[in-house]
Amino acid sequence: MNPPVSVGIAGYGYWGPNLARNFRSLPGARVAAVCDPDPERLERMRRSLPEVAAFRDCGEMLAAGGIDALAIATPVASHHALARAALLAGRHVLVEKPMAASVAQCEDLIRTADAAGLTLMVGHTYLYSEAVRKITEIIGSGEIGEVRYINCQRLNLGLFQTDINVAWDLAPHDLSIILRVMGSLPETVNCQGNAHVHPEIEDVTNISLKFAGGRFATIQSSWLEPRKVRQMTFVGTRGMIVFDDLEPHGKIRVHDVRVDCPPHYDNFAEFQYSYHYGECRIPHLDQGEPLGRMCAHFIDCVAGAAVPDSPAATGLEVVRVLEACDASLKQGGGAVSMDPRPCPALAGLAAAV
Repeated sequence: MNPPVSVGIAGYGYWGPNLARNFRSLPGARVAAVCDPDPERLERMRRSLPEVAAFRDCGEMLAAGGIDALAIATPVASHHALARAALLAGRHVLVEKPMAASVAQCEDLIRTADAAGLTLMVGHTYLYSEAVRKITEIIGSGEIGEVRYINCQRLNLGLFQTDINVAWDLAPHDLSIILRVMGSLPETVNCQGNAHVHPEIEDVTNISLKFAGGRFATIQSSWLEPRKVRQMTFVGTRGMIVFDDLEPHGKIRVHDVRVDCPPHYDNFAEFQYSYHYGECRIPHLDQGEPLGRMCAHFIDCVAGAAVPDSPAATGLEVVRVLEACDASLKQGGGAVSMDPRPCPALAGLAAAV
């Protein structure tokens, strides 16, 4: 039996404790060290994890040895430097979304990981959600026909960030799902937004993505909503799916509804829409925490027993779209063209799940 994978965690603020909890629950892993520059956070960690080594600096943690992999849960601006240092030190890396602060940084990390033969995985947690896997399965089966458009709302009051805008904070979740379903990058990106609280950091954004074949997706992100909303709607030619992640039961509802247009008509008076109303079904979903699945999958990848479901290529494509969003914001919401190339890492998994 192989020894457990020793994991170090960089960042013990909001997300780091969740990573520690899930890695500690895995028989094939152990949390060996945590680093965070905040002494109060480290003291809190020592009280709950007295057996874990504590460091103020990630470089010291890497130099001390004793870890096989590093999970990074720090501000986005530090992702590239921390991940690169870990890869150069021979450690596998799980980095939270977004993968890095620019496309150039993502590409550099991919080259570094490939050269070292190490796992570089991005924490797009929703791709490990049973609900999202079921959605991709239903769409792949053809049950709702060809996807026409996807509408997303990810809204809440806070948590305000000071280094990234709300699109970089919240939209990666939706983008990872949209790109998985569409299997390619969009042709054009439009993004409008406003900064109401912190100057020059947009706290409300609306993103429009135009895909080949007339397909379309919209993402509304906000830190300024009085209610928490986590909803996605997938509209196909033969049916629709509504995904409400806040529903304790029935997160997915598949609606047998559609609108058909007559194939031929001579004048507008003869034109009539045909509305089809069928049943709504709620697929059964296995229970389980997506973060737990992601952590277990990362350990399998480190051990050589699996290939990442959210590889670095996935993180790179999401950051490509986020950079286009920033360019559109600077243009007042104007369209930014992208190379709508297929995303093999996305389309391949979409076909497999």
